[in-house]
Amino acid sequence: MPPSTSGQTAPDRARQLTVYLEAVCALDAEPAVATGVTSEPERLRAILDRPEFARARQRNSDLLTRLLRELQTWLEGLFESRGAQGFAVATRAVMLGVALSVVLFGVLRVRWRRSRKPVAAQGVEGEAAPLELDTPGEHLGRARTALETEDAREAIREGLLGLLSTLEQRKLARPDRVKTNRELAAELPTRGAPARVTGEVERLVGWYDQAFYSLEPVSREEAARFVESVEQLHGTLAEGRP
Repeated sequence: MPPSTSGQTAPDRARQLTVYLEAVCALDAEPAVATGVTSEPERLRAILDRPEFARARQRNSDLLTRLLRELQTWLEGLFESRGAQGFAVATRAVMLGVALSVVLFGVLRVRWRRSRKPVAAQGVEGEAAPLELDTPGEHLGRARTALETEDAREAIREGLLGLLSTLEQRKLARPDRVKTNRELAAELPTRGAPARVTGEVERLVGWYDQAFYSLEPVSREEAARFVESVEQLHGTLAEGRP
């Protein structure tokens, strides 16, 4: 029996079966049809090659082609929708990453600027507040007065200020409230101080730091020797001797 096709009505189906049965009957009634046919498959092929079955084959072929086309269209739409969705997700992720990077960069830049301001202000204040000194003679005079009143600690303090004032007058040092005495002494060679002067200043400031910041009392004799050494160095530099 020939198969029915999609959308075939009952009259069409009846007509198809009638044609098929007539063909079968004609095949049995006419031996000439089997002329040259030696097997059952060849007889069946000869029947199907008749014009009345061509329309059925064409309908079946059109149906299969339409199904394949619909399947292809559905698959293409599926892949396109997934690709578009994946591209949209990737684009959103990239834009979000860029936005977060910009925000993080801005926050770090603001914090860096804020951290620089206190440091810069501190540096300006340190430079704007140098150590104000009197003349070497005034400091050494007060040192002698302190020795007479048995105030050895005040005497060596005024003696050190006299030493720093002498170095400042000779442009060998620029005393301020930030640098230590040892740092000032270490800068003397870079400012053109002779080696003898540098060595003497290092010895004096080293003894002063040890004596003044110690818990032990400073004797009058040690304070007097310190003041005398400062006076001698001041005289040497004032005369311009190395």
